Order: sequence, then structure tokens, then C-alpha cells
Amino acid sequence: MFERFTKDARAVVQGAVEQAERSGSRSVEADHVLLALLDRRASRASFALTSLGAAGERAEAVRQSVAEARRRAGLTRADTDALAGLGIDVSEIVARVEAVHGAGAMSGDRRDKGWWSGRRTFGRDAKTVLETSLRTAVARGDRHIGDEHILLALTTRPGVPAEILAEHGVTYEALIRVLYGGGEAKAG
Repeated sequence: MFERFTKDARAVVQGAVEQAERSGSRSVEADHVLLALLDRRASRASFALTSLGAAGERAEAVRQSVAEARRRAGLTRADTDALAGLGIDVSEIVARVEAVHGAGAMSGDRRDKGWWSGRRTFGRDAKTVLETSLRTAVARGDRHIGDEHILLALTTRPGVPAEILAEHGVTYEALIRVLYGGGEAKAG
């Protein structure tokens, strides 16, 4: 599958690996893919993110949302709200865990766990995003997988990246309008 990736899509995959390395994570997750897409310039995905108002200065808000979700062990806001309905305060749990184990203890990042040198594997969600990007490209009649297909794939899967993108006006429908519809979608 990787041979079908464009130069931009390969850069996103490499960027996701680098994001995982910087965070100390042993595996590449879907949120690392999102962060790598935010770092792209002069590509179809960066054009779409810019058009929808989720790039440039606003990209920092997206990054902060990713960091907050990682701090909650990857729980979406919907998950947090559902747990609150059961009387479980995720913020309190995070505070207690961090009081004992340090800030970011629930994020899955391993900075303080000693030296580790191994190849970063791709987590299930990251693999699914890449597989979905292939299906998206094929469904659109494209022979190659571009970074825009990866971005589209992130919006189709339930989870933190799709939730964060939607909060910033980047939905599958808005991306389709920007990338293929000839019109300009507005962040909403």
C-alpha cells in the first residue's frame, strides 16, 4: 500500500512517526497522524485545513485539544460526558493519577520510563486511518493516496481526531466541498 502514497502522504506518515518519537509514545496513533497533517505546508491537506480555518494560528488550538485528549487517556468528550452521566469525574481521576505518577501519566507517553530504542509500530486506529485513506482514494477514482485522503480518513472514524477536527469546522462533508466541490466551505 505504501507504494501508492504520494510524496506528501509519505511525509505525513513519517511526520506521525516523528510526533510519536517526540512524545515518547511507543506506537504511532491516529492523533500523531493529525499532528503531522497540521505540520504540512503547500499540500492538498494543508490547503483544505487553511480553507476551513484550522491551520496557521488556529492549528495551535487543535494541537492543544489533542494534548488535552491525550491527558485524558484518549477519551473523547463524548466518552467523558457519558462517564459523567454515570457519576465518574474523569477530571478528578486524571488529577489523582497525575498527583501520584506525574503530569501526563495517562497519556501513554513514556518519556520518564527509561531509554527505549525500538521501531515505532502503528496502533490499530492509525492503521485503520491509513487503510481508510486507501479506500477513500479508490472510491474517488484516484490512483494514488494523497495527504488529503489521510485527512478525509481521519474525519470518518469515531474518536479523538474526528471530534477535534469537527470542533474546528473540519468535517468530511466540508472537506469534500473544499477539495472536490469547487466551492469554499466556511468553518462553522
